[in-house]
Amino acid sequence: MHLRLIVPPVGSEHVLDTLVADPRVTSIVRLPGAAHRPAGDVIECDVTREATSDILSWLKSEGLYDDGAVAVATVDAAPSRNAQAAEKAAPGAPDDAVIWDAVVDQAYNEAGGSWVYYAFLTLATMIASIAVITDSAILVVGAMVVGPEFGVVAALAVGLFLRKAGLTRRSLSLLVKGFLLAIALTALAALLARAAGWVDASDVTAARPLTGFIWRPDKWSAVVAVLAGCAGVLSQTAGRGNALVGVFISVTTVPAAGDLALSLALWAPHQIGGSAAQLGINLAGMTVAGVLTLMAQRFIWRSYLRVRRRAGARVEA
Repeated sequence: MHLRLIVPPVGSEHVLDTLVADPRVTSIVRLPGAAHRPAGDVIECDVTREATSDILSWLKSEGLYDDGAVAVATVDAAPSRNAQAAEKAAPGAPDDAVIWDAVVDQAYNEAGGSWVYYAFLTLATMIASIAVITDSAILVVGAMVVGPEFGVVAALAVGLFLRKAGLTRRSLSLLVKGFLLAIALTALAALLARAAGWVDASDVTAARPLTGFIWRPDKWSAVVAVLAGCAGVLSQTAGRGNALVGVFISVTTVPAAGDLALSLALWAPHQIGGSAAQLGINLAGMTVAGVLTLMAQRFIWRSYLRVRRRAGARVEA
């Protein structure tokens, strides 16, 4: 990981000396007086992923979060010998280390809400409603990929796990408001389509061999939601964002919202409960799984470090 720090001049030497003395840190550069807002020295360095949380916690205790600035970026490749030596000095595997400050910062960003989030969720729900009408599995997959809701679900899991009430409230509120708006606009579009003679209730109630599962949740719905929640949170905390596409395709949140909107607009009451249940099961399952995944990651990493410390103590003895 690459750190860019702005350090007040009074503490610059102390921060620099501490970073230089840490074998897990390399490629250290100081630019005296280069920063203007806030004012101070710029210090840049590369830190092994396993040590990043330790370094950030120390910088926070030094007041750099308040009096200076900290930025974290991912280094895609570091083939130099210095970087390899730093990696050997850090215990564990990079993917196993969670950079908690980055996870929390990303969670707050996801829970911030924007018109783009609402737009994508509404568009995805409308695509899902067309998938229901046409009984198209391809459109169901497309709607799942377009839907942006997993980031907010992950933020909710982070808020619950770290007991951040503000983050939890914001995430839950954004999920509720987003789906309510998406369902309402999709239902309105369905009413307009019915008025134009494009659709009627039979398009929802007819046999749908490819998309009927959307409004018929079963035990496997909960299993898939839990597995997808674990995979999604793990991919975010381990920096493996490419795995998120598979998570999006796995869960039936947006398709259920599209089915629910159509069932309300065209009045298919026997499907309303099933669609709502499918949506609730997936959101709840992913949230619970996300919390459990974060708990497991923290427990496994701390247990690993304790074992390494004991092994090191025995070797020194």
